[in-house]
Amino acid sequence: MKQLFSGSRLTALTAAMAFALPLQVSADAAYDALKSQVETLQKQLQEVQGALQKYQQDTTSREEITELKSNVAQLSAQTSEWKNAESVVHLAGYGDVTYSDGKNQNGAFSGARFNPIFHYQYRDLLMMEAELETAIEQDGTTSTSLEYVTMDLFVNDYLALIAGRFLSPLGQFRQNFHPSWINKLPTPPPGFGHDQAAPNSETGLQARGGFPLGERSRYVNYAAYVGNGPILEILNGEIEAIEAVGRTSNDDDKLVFGGRLGFLPIPRLEIGLSGATGEVAGADEPGATRNYNVYGADFAYKWRSLALRSEYIKQKVDAEASSAAPDSASWQTWYAQAAYRFAPTGWEGVVRYGDYNSPNNINDQKQWALGVNYLFSANAMVKLAYNFNDGEKGSAADDDRFQVQFAYGF
Repeated sequence: MKQLFSGSRLTALTAAMAFALPLQVSADAAYDALKSQVETLQKQLQEVQGALQKYQQDTTSREEITELKSNVAQLSAQTSEWKNAESVVHLAGYGDVTYSDGKNQNGAFSGARFNPIFHYQYRDLLMMEAELETAIEQDGTTSTSLEYVTMDLFVNDYLALIAGRFLSPLGQFRQNFHPSWINKLPTPPPGFGHDQAAPNSETGLQARGGFPLGERSRYVNYAAYVGNGPILEILNGEIEAIEAVGRTSNDDDKLVFGGRLGFLPIPRLEIGLSGATGEVAGADEPGATRNYNVYGADFAYKWRSLALRSEYIKQKVDAEASSAAPDSASWQTWYAQAAYRFAPTGWEGVVRYGDYNSPNNINDQKQWALGVNYLFSANAMVKLAYNFNDGEKGSAADDDRFQVQFAYGF
């Protein structure tokens, strides 16, 4: 019996184990399947996270690119607006400081000037320009004057109409060479100062321009004007000076007509003829008008480092019996100048001779001027000059003078 029972337990245990074995195998298979699914899900989740991160990065990049494109477009629009601006403002000018020591005067820093030049241009049609001269006087005060102010209308490539107060187009020096950074010497030639032989400025209307002549490199430039004209300064029965400084009054009710014609037969050579005519009167005698005439000629030539220049001009008024100063009067001057640049250095040598005659002998002067310049650049320089002056004995026109000048144009 015991043996039978033992055999029966064994049989039951064997049957239970046989039954449980498939269950265990089945559980292991389910676990392996579940594990595989979890791993697959984890892999897919990682792929989704990676794709999401990449998408975010791409989205950020696209946003940055979009913003960058927007900034570039705005900048391009601003640049295009600047390039196509209808109005343009420009500042130029020059300044200088001068030390002077004369035969009968104490050495001193005798001049300090600042001359800004303003330009305002509207399209290719209109330009307004003005030069303001500010200078320190001998007593330390500051003087301010308007050298010129004009409205320029560009009619075409060959003609501009200029209205206002403009530099006299008679000759070359006053309209082109008087700024200190262009003038090779610290002073203007004798007779080219204020109220001397060369008119300084005029108030009126001017037409000027230029055009090619033929197929070769020949050009013509011209200037023609009508203006109020100068006025005579009369003192003690004599004409002391002629004030050709662009007045806005016209006491004698007469206009002056004039101009200049320039011819360039070859490059670097220009020959010019100037003239003006009209009637003028004294400041306090507008009814005593008299004929007024101006004659002038000039030339300029440049060959390599050598620059040659010369100019002649004469102002003349006829006699007028009804005037307090009934006699005729004339102011005439001429100069010749040579300048040589010792390239490639900044050194430059200058020599100039001038001869000025006026109605008052005390103002007459003959002058030899010798100069040595050093150019830091084309528009920045220091000039050393000595003037050998010959005038009426005891007058300022007879005093020799040494000068040093620092000049800058911008």
